[in-house]
Amino acid sequence: MNKSSPPIIASQNTVSQWWLSALLIAINVGLFLWQISSGVDAGRPSIQDALAWGADYAPLTFLAEPFRLLSSMFFHFGMIHLMLNMWALYLFGHISEQMLGRVYFLGLYLLTGLMGSLLSGFLDLQNSLSMLQNAALKPEQLPKVGAGASGAVMGLGAALTMMSLLPVLKQQRFILDKKTLLMVMGINLFIGFMTAGINNAAHIGGMLMGLFLGLMGYIALKYRKPSLLWLGLLLGATLCLGMYLYCLELLQVVAPLWQELVGVMHKQISF
Repeated sequence: MNKSSPPIIASQNTVSQWWLSALLIAINVGLFLWQISSGVDAGRPSIQDALAWGADYAPLTFLAEPFRLLSSMFFHFGMIHLMLNMWALYLFGHISEQMLGRVYFLGLYLLTGLMGSLLSGFLDLQNSLSMLQNAALKPEQLPKVGAGASGAVMGLGAALTMMSLLPVLKQQRFILDKKTLLMVMGINLFIGFMTAGINNAAHIGGMLMGLFLGLMGYIALKYRKPSLLWLGLLLGATLCLGMYLYCLELLQVVAPLWQELVGVMHKQISF
């Protein structure tokens, strides 16, 4: 009786299958090298340089330059900050791009990063409102300059985590380890809460949007309805727009204080 060997299934994970993730990594690295060549400190960029290259500063962003909500995703505070985010982008990106498709992956990346910036700005608005109500200026509650792809990266991780918690799809190419994903996401949140200088609001905003879009992506794949992917992106964009408009309503109260903060910032640095 002859025993035949089981069939060998060739499975290659080449860059051609996750080229959009590779492109996003290349853009971030390329911009960083461009910044360094223009004189930006590779280890500790100044606030002046960070703002000049599109970092987010809520008073400036909401009063005059909303593009910073997205441009801040492509500036990093030094080599280590960049390397950590790009490593995480590779780990989460090359899997989510192949599972969810490139268009949905790109929308997921941008919308999670945008929601991270919006939630960060929303908390800055809340802190400023609190200062005005209490007539007490607390330095720790003042808006700070923020940047980095971590909100988007955490969003990708959250989307994969959501999918790992649900039954494995028949056509699912990657087996997601929910214990590992939950541990990684939990550790990142813990570090964000315990370490000064980390914008954990951006992490949480990205994660919340990632959980939602991960669920929508799973449903679309489960029932083989690509239209649900577009619906997910539309709903995600609507949530971001709603958050932005709500922030603008709160801005009306704190606008005088934030205009003063922007004035102080301009005096401290020269653009």
